[in-house]
Amino acid sequence: MKQIVPLSPGLLELISKGNGSGLMPFTREIFLLDVVVAGTSYCTKIEEIAPLLLADTILTMLRDPKNEHDEHAIALYLGDVRIGWIPQELNLIISRLMDAGKAFFCRVQKAEWKGKWLRVKVKIYMVE
Repeated sequence: MKQIVPLSPGLLELISKGNGSGLMPFTREIFLLDVVVAGTSYCTKIEEIAPLLLADTILTMLRDPKNEHDEHAIALYLGDVRIGWIPQELNLIISRLMDAGKAFFCRVQKAEWKGKWLRVKVKIYMVE
């Protein structure tokens, strides 16, 4: 038998927090793409954060429409450190969806050193 949970003031506050830390009822993650992060060689802190890029680590995706090299640029962050970018040949549709208000994130699959380059493979998800 299913029961309805009464909304208490505390539960309502948790659900409706505007800062993104509240619960998001009725959401799901939709897997879109496997990609290798571009530009990790330009991250000045890559050696420092490499040990933190474990499987299933969540990366934030932020649009950078004023990027001088690509108006559809999407940067990937671990905390406040930009580790790289979604490859330019794969960012057009996602950037348009992000500009329209859709939410996305990446989940690290694998990070491994290839000489002096850190190869970071991620899965991109849309939140619906």
